[in-house]
Amino acid sequence: MLIEIPMVLPAARLASFRRELAEANWADGRLTAGPQSASVKNNLQTSGGPLAEEVLRALEQNGLFLSAALPRHVFPPLFSRYEIGMGFGAHVDNAIRQLPGTARRLRTDLSATLFLNDPEDYDGGELMIEDSFGSHSVKLPAGHMVLYPSSSLHLVTPVTRGHRLAGVFWLQSMVKDAGERALLFDMDQSIQHLERNSPAQIRLTACYHNLLRKWAEL
Repeated sequence: MLIEIPMVLPAARLASFRRELAEANWADGRLTAGPQSASVKNNLQTSGGPLAEEVLRALEQNGLFLSAALPRHVFPPLFSRYEIGMGFGAHVDNAIRQLPGTARRLRTDLSATLFLNDPEDYDGGELMIEDSFGSHSVKLPAGHMVLYPSSSLHLVTPVTRGHRLAGVFWLQSMVKDAGERALLFDMDQSIQHLERNSPAQIRLTACYHNLLRKWAEL
């Protein structure tokens, strides 16, 4: 299940966000990659710091993200920069990641890419995601984010003009099973479109919470 989440960051903030990132210390992205990923990864990367915390705060207030992800643990966003000729070949994200500065580990159920500059700013740089329904090309407006299964084979095509700037992170969901999580998401979206406090909404809400109670890992 691929879910687009619009305007995680407001348009008014994006220009200054990019200026702050421009002052960051960028390093070879292969430093944070596993053995297989490192062999196909060619980008620049910087740790999140206060900007990552800002993204996390925004996500905590984003109802669509919370509904789709049901997050338990979230890895603080890293920021990536792809310049001309840079890309990231086909790979699957590491199954386990250690939260920075802690002994805690998380299982990567979902991956996220937050686009930070507009598609008109660069050529190439599409995020290609493979799933059971084929290959999907994702290149979203600045401030928009895509959420997708970490088990998916995916890649970033080489940039041929300009540069691509994005935030990337992973999360462990309270509901491990992707099918169960998709069902809960569909139910929650349906609940929001029913008449508030109608008998149908109340019954469906009860079903939702009873299923979440059954499936959630805390």
